[in-house]
Amino acid sequence: MKLVVQVKLLPSPEQAAALAATLPLCNAAANEVSAIAFKQGVFARQKLQKLVYAELKARGLSAQPALHVIRKVADAYTTLHAQIDAGLLGDEHSPRRRKTESKPITFRADGAQPFDDRCLSWQMDARTISIWTASGRVQGLAFTGEPGQVKFLAAHRKGESDLVHRDGMWFLIATCEVEEAPQFEPADWIGVDRGIVNLATTSDGDNHQGKGLARYRRRQARLRAELQAKKAAGSRSAARRLARRSAREARHAANENHKISKSIVADAQRTGRGIALEELSGIRDRVRLRRHQRATLSTWPFQQLGEFIQYKALRAGVPFVEVDPAYTSQRCPVPWCGHTMRANRPDRDTFCCRRCGLAGPADVIAATNIRRRACVAWAFVSMPVPNPETKGKGDATPARRPAATGSATRRERPSPKPGRPRPRS
Repeated sequence: MKLVVQVKLLPSPEQAAALAATLPLCNAAANEVSAIAFKQGVFARQKLQKLVYAELKARGLSAQPALHVIRKVADAYTTLHAQIDAGLLGDEHSPRRRKTESKPITFRADGAQPFDDRCLSWQMDARTISIWTASGRVQGLAFTGEPGQVKFLAAHRKGESDLVHRDGMWFLIATCEVEEAPQFEPADWIGVDRGIVNLATTSDGDNHQGKGLARYRRRQARLRAELQAKKAAGSRSAARRLARRSAREARHAANENHKISKSIVADAQRTGRGIALEELSGIRDRVRLRRHQRATLSTWPFQQLGEFIQYKALRAGVPFVEVDPAYTSQRCPVPWCGHTMRANRPDRDTFCCRRCGLAGPADVIAATNIRRRACVAWAFVSMPVPNPETKGKGDATPARRPAATGSATRRERPSPKPGRPRPRS
């Protein structure tokens, strides 16, 4: 499993000047390579290298930085073509796709640049690095970070590191390889329902939200609206403050999501249970919201919370699945009932089954339904399958399906409305 660790660089004025000249040089070279690739229709890394490698060397790039520039351009086009093939930019006649395909990919002058161990070396004991720059090799460039991060970096760093310039500061984002802990067989599951008012509610009834966070989000929305109005009036200082406030909100949201995911994973590991979430990809395209609800839905990274829970679960060896979210808040969790109806949820916070009378908090009911679907999904992905080598030989020893940690869904249909005959199976 790959994780990243960010450390802050502490360059001297001379070192900072050398770093400041490096990113524009590399990204200008990447723009030239991108224009050549687009004009000649050559996007494969090896073919592109034959076309532009000599020109990049003539611009003053060393061998490895030149190869990284070519690789960055090739990877960018690979990602773009994958998005087009997946239909993420619309069909072939959509304006967005035509606009994207009509021009080459461009890179910002201060865009991040990758480095490998040939042009970047770490001295962990001295807390310094040696890095290639446009002005030559820079030695003894100090870096700092939290003690736990530096220790983790020293133990697991492997692969490339990205040089990033953000808010006048320099950072290195290093890739680390961590082995996943072996998964245990879950005794049960913890269903987690993510929402707008309650960020995460578990099937145990734990509610991870708090009134303080709701007040914080309302205050930030009010301040953001004031700054946006000043920005529209032409205030450049308002634009700068808006950018700083946006970054502060993102850090706050990530911190809260880390705390919530850590608590849920620790509870699952302690009790020997797995974790189940709803599969919510593309939810903004599937739901229709009122105007005042759109900002609320878009100001919290629910997908980030799910990613944090997933990678922390993998590190701890906790089984993780994603299930179909259909009707989880409208379906009665009682096994012999299972009545599904929109009227079962008269308001946002309340669930009351119209058939059996079960009542409770709507988010807890949804988390309970997620837990039940996880039991079915895990039974399916971990069920034994026949071994083709012993088929027909009377061998009862089956091959076992690998335990999956990705999406495992099972769609449940709503039960017929009361008063109508049930269809015969």
